Amino acid sequence: MHDVPKTTTSVPGLRERKKQATRNAIAEAAVRLAAEHGVENVTVEAISEAAGVSPRTFFNYFPTHDDAFVLIDDEVGVRIRESVRRAPVGLAPLDAVREAFVAELDGFEDRQELWALQSTVFQRSPHLIQRGLNAHVADERALALAVTEWLDATRPDSEEPQDPGIYPRLLAAVSHTALRVAFEHCCDHPGTSVLSEAFQEAFVHLAHGLRRPTE
Repeated sequence: MHDVPKTTTSVPGLRERKKQATRNAIAEAAVRLAAEHGVENVTVEAISEAAGVSPRTFFNYFPTHDDAFVLIDDEVGVRIRESVRRAPVGLAPLDAVREAFVAELDGFEDRQELWALQSTVFQRSPHLIQRGLNAHVADERALALAVTEWLDATRPDSEEPQDPGIYPRLLAAVSHTALRVAFEHCCDHPGTSVLSEAFQEAFVHLAHGLRRPTE
């Protein structure tokens, strides 16, 4: 049995961090402009100017105009997956995924406004919903693959990671659903709820098999 799960994790270098910062700046500018003026009224040139980059740089990060409104904080998913792959062998799978998410959610209130604005943009521009759903499904499947790799690394005589089965897919799906529910709860109770705490509460219910609450 492997003592430590396989991982290819490395700390992002300065160049990579700058690229992530530029990508985030473009996405944030796009969402804020769309929330104010509507997606159909926001051009690549306007987004680029607001983000302090050229239109050519915009297309280095986003294949199309609409992608900029959908792909915010996409590096968070990468870090969550790497955290899962590094999880201790003896940890329960539900705890491994929960801890990976919580590590990214601490202090997330600073980004909560942007997520809320993105939700508003999606509601006003239904054609983005399918694009957002595709991105969500891809992120969920990537998490299921990370769970599969971690589970395989904890099993004796493990070889190459297999395609995710029902268990990894279900774990990834309920984790994303728990995040969405926690986020919506915090939006409904501004100033009184912390996203990381609401998310952990959701996982307590999952760990208990969604039994009827006692209170």
